[in-house]
Amino acid sequence: MFQDRLQQILLPALLAGFRELYGAAPDAEKIGFQPTRPEFEGDVTINVFPFLKLSGKGPEQTANAIGDHLVKHVEAVERFNVVKGFLNIVIADAYWAGFLHEASGTDLLRFPATGRKVMVEYASPNTNKPLHLGHLRNIFLGYSVSRILQAAGNQVVKVQVINDRGIHICKSMVAWRKFGNGETPESSGLKGDKLVGKYYVEFDKALKAEVKALEAKGMAPEEAAKTAPILREAQEMLRQWEAGDPQVRALWERMNGWVYAGFNATYARAGVDFDKNYYESETYLLGKEDVLKGLEGGVFFRKADGSVWVDNTAEGLDEKVLLRADGTSLYMTQDIGTAIKRFEEYPGLSRMIYTVGNEQDYHFKVLFIILKKMGLAWADGLFHLSYGMVDLPSGKMKSREGTVVDADDLMDEVVAEARATGEQLSKLDALGTAERDALFEMIGLAALKYFLLKVDPAKRMLFDPKASIDLQGHTGPFIQYTYARIRSLLRKAEEVPVDGRRLAGQQVQPATANYQLLPEEKAVLKLLHQFPAVLNESATKLEPSALANHAYEVVKAYNAFYQSVPVLKEEDPAKQAFRLRLSSTVAAATSRALWCLGIEAPERM
Repeated sequence: MFQDRLQQILLPALLAGFRELYGAAPDAEKIGFQPTRPEFEGDVTINVFPFLKLSGKGPEQTANAIGDHLVKHVEAVERFNVVKGFLNIVIADAYWAGFLHEASGTDLLRFPATGRKVMVEYASPNTNKPLHLGHLRNIFLGYSVSRILQAAGNQVVKVQVINDRGIHICKSMVAWRKFGNGETPESSGLKGDKLVGKYYVEFDKALKAEVKALEAKGMAPEEAAKTAPILREAQEMLRQWEAGDPQVRALWERMNGWVYAGFNATYARAGVDFDKNYYESETYLLGKEDVLKGLEGGVFFRKADGSVWVDNTAEGLDEKVLLRADGTSLYMTQDIGTAIKRFEEYPGLSRMIYTVGNEQDYHFKVLFIILKKMGLAWADGLFHLSYGMVDLPSGKMKSREGTVVDADDLMDEVVAEARATGEQLSKLDALGTAERDALFEMIGLAALKYFLLKVDPAKRMLFDPKASIDLQGHTGPFIQYTYARIRSLLRKAEEVPVDGRRLAGQQVQPATANYQLLPEEKAVLKLLHQFPAVLNESATKLEPSALANHAYEVVKAYNAFYQSVPVLKEEDPAKQAFRLRLSSTVAAATSRALWCLGIEAPERM
């Protein structure tokens, strides 16, 4: 059980109190610590109802007895109140001031090394089209999870599977060969992935035209769709590719090279990277031997036609084919082999996380069951990080029809929104053109990333580019703006001497033991105090949304503090030093939280 700093103090005292009062202590795992609800006085609440059998007393009597014990034995507990069996504990101001003293200069969001190695897979695009909005949710989610896991003390390996073979790839190739007239990224001025995507759309247009023509001649729609000449060409090209035809392979390598260059440019702009790429053209034959070994071991069974299956009916699923009657593999077979290969390549790997949309929930449920049946000890460490679709006001995206929201275009749009908002602020007049461009890029990408990450991954969501930029809303730019505001405050404190001392307080010790906290200060400190537990929750549940939303709550509370409590104008040197230390700690924690989300923290805005 993860315990924050305050729980480490309270839990032993609680257990000792139960033993002293009632002769026995409850299971420590069953003692829950919750933030006190805003309508009640207190900082930490404990529900005593689960322990009434042990105490043999009523809920209020039990809570009062435990509360009295804590006040007597725990210096950090100032007082308490009881509401219907809920013990609300008020923590002394000295504790919060001491926490700030210990936290300042440290990284609240970095845990000791765990010794665990975790692999996170994300992106995994097809090389027949550019990245789109759906890819961006996948990429930012997977990348943020990798950073959160790293902050939580894990060694992280970031990978992607590039789907660079198959009929969909051949469709772009056929269309380019038929209609391209030798067009290249250089001759067209298009990014390579967009050029290839253009011909994927052209293939679909040509296919529809041919199907329509066949139907006009009296052919049934289903038959027309199967026999259209351009589709037959693509199928033949796939057979030639699998046979190693040199001309087809050369065209494939050339067009894929264009796509990789385009992908890499998008990844670089998005600020994400990978430690290793896996290519389907190299892994699609994996798994066959593993399945045959499983067949020999009785894990799988063969049907009369020669095909190999797994029976998952005991798990409430169905039978799944792993090798066709002709001995060829399926995607499931390939994923079995790829998983085994990864654990062989990375000894000590304890977890593997697949960031894939929820339309693949069934696939991964079956995959994990199969790997467990094969007796692979590491199969318990597999996790499907499933996420919902992203919608836009314009409706659902369709790659074949060219209605996908292109990732590059979307990044351009949010940066343009950031520019339109930022250019209204006179504070940027002193910045040069290059600095302004870099700042708008940073703000726009923060808006996009935060908007996609603040929502629970399991939920389907609607993305609104304009709303994502709001400097006063629940947005990435608002968090960035607060960070930049604090950095400006700290620079002023360093630069302006007052009465022979500097405001940053190097020559003045902040108040601690006797400091009387204002409500605004305590609100910020309590949220800062929760940061490690929130990071642990995000790392455990693989949900960046928890960390994203908590970072927003911290900066929102800080802004309320900043608006109502003087900092630079405070005349008491000890109070001023305390508030500067509080501001500095908020800035450091916010910067680190943004790092975990893959977002840059600007020094000025």
